[in-house]
Amino acid sequence: MIQFPKPYADAVARLRVPSGFLIVLIFAWLSRPLSASIAWGTPVSLLGLLLRGWAAGCLDKNRQLSTGGPYAYTRNPLYLGTLLVAAGLAIAARSPWLALLFAGVFLFVYLPVIQLEEQHLRHLFPEYESYAARVRALWPRLIPDPGSTHAAFRFRLYLQNQEYQAGAGFAIGLLYLLWRLPR
Repeated sequence: MIQFPKPYADAVARLRVPSGFLIVLIFAWLSRPLSASIAWGTPVSLLGLLLRGWAAGCLDKNRQLSTGGPYAYTRNPLYLGTLLVAAGLAIAARSPWLALLFAGVFLFVYLPVIQLEEQHLRHLFPEYESYAARVRALWPRLIPDPGSTHAAFRFRLYLQNQEYQAGAGFAIGLLYLLWRLPR
């Protein structure tokens, strides 16, 4: 993975949420959906939302290193889910410019944030180093990591991690695309 300087990673971590509002405006401006593009993009986004939901329901932040559930396949299932949601929305919006924007945001914003989070996890959990050696950052394994722990989905964690916000954001984006369909 590309290594970003810590000051840069810190800056983009602070700007991640505020820049999201600008991305929403650009999404609205560049969207040119058709029924077919929505039909192709929606399942991709739903797959990402399912992955995010599963991950959030297995994540007890800062209390326990999550190595089970989706974390047995990839260290960052929440970010992989985000990538799928964004790809699906770009397909649904029928905008190569949005696809490029989302790819750029992922590369220059999310990857540095992932690095910061991994530094934090290495500090909190000494066992993170061996976990990271077995499980890739984003590209999932085909079989679960044999060193993973069992992790049952817990709806309490899903709510605690406020994952419903991702679903609500997707629903708003999808409703907007449906509204923008040519009449």
